[in-house]
Amino acid sequence: MKSATIIGSGFSSLAAATTLAAKGVRTTVIEKNDSLGGRARKFDHNGFVFDMGPSWYWMPDVFEKYFARFGKSPADYYTLKRLDPSYRVIFDDEYVDIPASFSELQQLFEEREKGAGQKLAEFMKDAAYKYEVGINELVYKPSLSIFEFAQWKVLKGLIELDLFSNFHAFAKTYFRDPKLLSIIEFPVLFLGAMPEETPALYSLMNYADLKLGTWYPMGGMHKIVEGMVSLAKEKGVEFKTSEAATRIYQNGSMRLQTAENEYASDYIVGGADYHHIETQLLDPKDRQYSDSYWDKRVMAPSSLLYYVGVNKEIPNLKHHNLFFDADFGKHSREIYKDIKWPDNPLFYVCAPSKTDNTVAPAGHENIFILIPIAPGIEGDTEALRAQYFEMVMARLEKHTGVDIKNNIIYNRSYCVNDFKSDYNAFKGNAYGLANTLMQTAFLKPRIKHKKMSNLYFTGQLTAPGPGVPPSLISGQVVADHILQNIKANKR
Repeated sequence: MKSATIIGSGFSSLAAATTLAAKGVRTTVIEKNDSLGGRARKFDHNGFVFDMGPSWYWMPDVFEKYFARFGKSPADYYTLKRLDPSYRVIFDDEYVDIPASFSELQQLFEEREKGAGQKLAEFMKDAAYKYEVGINELVYKPSLSIFEFAQWKVLKGLIELDLFSNFHAFAKTYFRDPKLLSIIEFPVLFLGAMPEETPALYSLMNYADLKLGTWYPMGGMHKIVEGMVSLAKEKGVEFKTSEAATRIYQNGSMRLQTAENEYASDYIVGGADYHHIETQLLDPKDRQYSDSYWDKRVMAPSSLLYYVGVNKEIPNLKHHNLFFDADFGKHSREIYKDIKWPDNPLFYVCAPSKTDNTVAPAGHENIFILIPIAPGIEGDTEALRAQYFEMVMARLEKHTGVDIKNNIIYNRSYCVNDFKSDYNAFKGNAYGLANTLMQTAFLKPRIKHKKMSNLYFTGQLTAPGPGVPPSLISGQVVADHILQNIKANKR
């Protein structure tokens, strides 16, 4: 029986582990923290249940496809609810609720810009094509060679997918109204680059957002992790927590050392931070990429987060709330160009207690606040975190019209230093590599090590990229590649 050791227990690691174990590979997952889920961990405090990382459930078909390969469905593990409205966008002079109904959304666009309702239908038809080709033809590939994309259908698709034009210019061919453009450009923020530097291919995210919908697993996003862990254990995966990997080397078999144990296996899959594994766990002679290579990578933003418990219900909030009441372009430049702590940032507020009464005590509110910030930025201090908290609270109270700050009974912040200490995150990143043209597919760090033939990587610093669905796909792609290798060696 072949064996594999997986480093980390995030979505990509869980997907890789389960896919391997289901095909008879003896699989062990090593996790440095005391709970499973990687960045999708949760924590509890006096009746509040906080998801620590991802809070958006998009692309439900990717989750369906994942569980279906094991004869299961997401419904076997958690209950999904479609949010309506999908989210609220707060501008400086008004707010806009994004309806789940596409016909209502068309009407909203038409009311703001004559002809925009029909333009939205045309835009979405194009986005649907990109989603179909992009997800089914491009994303489920190991991206180890340009020749994987040499099939006529894919080459034809690359042209039709607008891979070489930028998202901002593409969106402006459909819409002129600045607020409609902000709504259309919002999803690419998850991809980690300014719309001007993101390929127009990623309008597929608009299809995921506005057509496939925004969902919520009742109980919180961690219910996905619990379901995946349950399935993994059913397939025989063994888990080791509170055990950090310290070294990888090859001596006959692949070897992974921790402070407590040494694991010998046929394959190792690095689902932890790629840069950390390369620079800290491998001997210098085994490194693939130089320091200068890593320094030149364009990173998605990091985040300043707050987990807040409030002892009363807060009006005028939806489950997801985007505060676009500041200068979008200025904040983007402070993340990607003129690297600095933002003067007046956009931010996001998630209030899952608006949908789910299990995540906060009765009559209380659970809110999660996220400010995107530049990766690699220095100066993460408690004083600075407190300063930004005051800033977002003032704007949140202005929008809701109630006193929130004096009713807070729990507040925990999380920022660059925590991403580094908890996840060994390169430059304290929260989302991984930005999806720029020069970091797409085979131009990302490889899933298969160039020198150590049985060492693989998965997750947000390799193909296909950042986000929960891509991570889920990444783990499967890596596992399938290993299984093909096992099969080929049996011949």
